[in-house]
Amino acid sequence: MTGPILVINPNSAASVTQGIREAIAHLAPANGPAFEVIDLPSSPATIMTTEDVARAGITFAETAQARPDASAYVSACFSDPGVELTRTLVKQPVVGVQEAGMLTAMARADLFGIIALAEGSVARHRLRIRAMGIESRLAAELALPGVSAEDSGRDERVYGMCVDLGRQLAQRGAGAVVLGCAGMAPIRARLERDIGIAVIDPVQAAAAMALGLVGAPE
Repeated sequence: MTGPILVINPNSAASVTQGIREAIAHLAPANGPAFEVIDLPSSPATIMTTEDVARAGITFAETAQARPDASAYVSACFSDPGVELTRTLVKQPVVGVQEAGMLTAMARADLFGIIALAEGSVARHRLRIRAMGIESRLAAELALPGVSAEDSGRDERVYGMCVDLGRQLAQRGAGAVVLGCAGMAPIRARLERDIGIAVIDPVQAAAAMALGLVGAPE
């Protein structure tokens, strides 16, 4: 297919959507497919609870179904809302950023760690890790104190917390750190320099995976 890769930010934060757009722009090949990045205005600004994930997942699936012209779909929230459901509803590839981010981290290091937005997210992420059968590759997942998706990539105080958590993960054996929110995209390169190990932006990882799954245009 030659349609765009539809990258859906399942929250409603326009600043996060723009950060995603900027983070993956350099990956788009000159001859297509292009990335189209949108958000879900009916969703909260931060996907924080299990209920948020469930509601966003249904809206993600409905949005994907309404865009049959797309060549692939990316769920740009670390809880991968709607990924499994949408895979049963469309023929195109559906990529979740948590899944793609962790697979990419395992290509960079034996053990990886995750920086989550909030403690409540950790148990939810663990379900995905267990389903993928990769628990032995996780050094640890450490959480920020419930910050917003926007602040996770734009607030200097929060950035300092990310540096501290990243260094703790390195001390626990992680050779790569996965950012546990799409909103963290703006800090990837800086954080990698400051903690001295690979830092994976899961949105970039998912976008690259979607490109690989779609293949070169005919």
